Amino acid sequence: VIRAKAVSGKEVDSGNDIYGNPIKRMQYEIKQIKMFKGPDQDIEFIYTAPSTAVCGRLLDTGGKKEYLIAGKSEGNGKMHITLCDLVSTWDSLTPTQKKSLNQRYQMGCECKISRCLSIPCFVSSSDECLWTDWAMEKNNVDGRQAKHYACIKRSDGSCAWYRGMAPPKQEFLDIEDP
Repeated sequence: VIRAKAVSGKEVDSGNDIYGNPIKRMQYEIKQIKMFKGPDQDIEFIYTAPSTAVCGRLLDTGGKKEYLIAGKSEGNGKMHITLCDLVSTWDSLTPTQKKSLNQRYQMGCECKISRCLSIPCFVSSSDECLWTDWAMEKNNVDGRQAKHYACIKRSDGSCAWYRGMAPPKQEFLDIEDP
């Protein structure tokens, strides 16, 4: 998971398919601004399919637009992304999302987030947070919970949604709304 700018992009050969046909990929040279989670070395290139029709992600080049990118890293300075990976412009993130990248999201690594696709839905264990944006906001994957909350592990071992800009206290209190 990185914050980065795409500096340039070009189509490159990426080997051959099982029939011997060349596989094309978009190679974006990037300027990494910050690594939130990943290998110890900087990511230099991001690879994706050449069009959205085959699950590729298109990035604006020129180094003006900053992105938050979550993809698959090879650990050798290369990263791969598809339409299924999180790629958001940095400016579109809420202050809570930006702050949570540095601290809060790590507090929820042992928690499980379960999707609620239709009401009613329930958690099955105390280490679970129920994500209701899809059911409550007409199939919205980027709703209030996604923008303003983080699922974190509490001192008693259970997990719950946390909202706010101040760092959570050790004696975590439950919130009232999802």
